Amino acid sequence: MLKIIDAKVIVTCPGRNFVTLKITTSDGVTGVGDATLNGRELAVVSYLRDHMIPCLIGRDAHRIEDVWQFFYRGSYWRGGPVAMTALAAVDMALWDIKAKLAGMPLYQLLGGACREGVMVYGHANGETIEDTIAEARKYQALGYKAIRLQSGVPGLPSTYGVSGDKMFYEPADGNLPTENVWSTSKYLKHAPKLFEAAREALGDDVHLLHDVHHRLTPIEAGRLGKDLEPYRLFWLEDAVPAENQAGFRLIRQHTTTPLAVGEIFSHVWDCKQLIEEQLIDYLRATVLHAGGITNLRKIAAFADLHHVRTGCHGATDLSPITMAAALHFDLSVSNFGLQEYMRHTPETDAVFPHAYSYKDGMLHPGEAPGLGVDIDEALAGQYPYKRAYLPVNRLEDGTMYNW
Repeated sequence: MLKIIDAKVIVTCPGRNFVTLKITTSDGVTGVGDATLNGRELAVVSYLRDHMIPCLIGRDAHRIEDVWQFFYRGSYWRGGPVAMTALAAVDMALWDIKAKLAGMPLYQLLGGACREGVMVYGHANGETIEDTIAEARKYQALGYKAIRLQSGVPGLPSTYGVSGDKMFYEPADGNLPTENVWSTSKYLKHAPKLFEAAREALGDDVHLLHDVHHRLTPIEAGRLGKDLEPYRLFWLEDAVPAENQAGFRLIRQHTTTPLAVGEIFSHVWDCKQLIEEQLIDYLRATVLHAGGITNLRKIAAFADLHHVRTGCHGATDLSPITMAAALHFDLSVSNFGLQEYMRHTPETDAVFPHAYSYKDGMLHPGEAPGLGVDIDEALAGQYPYKRAYLPVNRLEDGTMYNW
């Protein structure tokens, strides 16, 4: 038995908040897991410290599936983003330990590589269409084969996905939530113009993506998807809030633009209908928020039966620990589609030294045993927690709306 003798939670803010779980076993091997929930970090900290760690001590670190089931089935109040993020941190850390003991990079334990590398996409954004295209050209010069495009909308003071810092976008920007203004009509007029200009400027050999960020109704999303069809998007992301999965039927009836959703999903039940009815093409669920590697592999296998591919969320609200875990997952599943890659700041990279690397539009997790990432606790301690909220949206008449 490989006994868990210690587990601790580390909170650090090297430019933005990250929560890390570190598990130590009786033979001195350690594993790390990401437990970051953007804007609600301390809720996960409490869940881990007060409810999960006391139950972890003394358990067999090798029994990953059993530990997962203990914390999922054994919790009457199961599921939801806080509990599933905490469970993901435990799961990641245990897989890290098992792969270290095996002397292998994790993807080898997951069945080995299905591809030579993981195709990633970057984020090009600007206040104007011209600014966005200029940023996209920079990503092309770096070798990216897929680029997400977001631009400011004329008549709106701010727009999701557009920031002054082009490589390290962080939307959680205030001690209290920033209130933004939204207009669907202005957005729907503008978005097709962006992609018309981008396809003309960037050519046909680059994959183009766009994130609506839950702002539309199904019929509005169907209209946008149809308007974007001539520009052959790789996917249209988060077109509508997905609580009502049946809403995607209406979008499907009106457009052949591929659809992606799922970065806020916690379990297969959040996407069961979407997958079974083939209402989406790419599932954006993450290792971090969907209960870890153990659970996401099951969801991916279910999706594979229905011709749905993976497209994991990979913004900077996920630490390099999650990025490493995602890359091992991506490399090992047969129905991989695309991986989001928003680069972390140099400060974050220093706190979380890692083995993964980028080359020619692809990431690879590296060959270090385990996840291939660690946390420098001394350096992490130099960056104390800072409260930060994600923004909220209001319509132009003041009505609260989806952000």
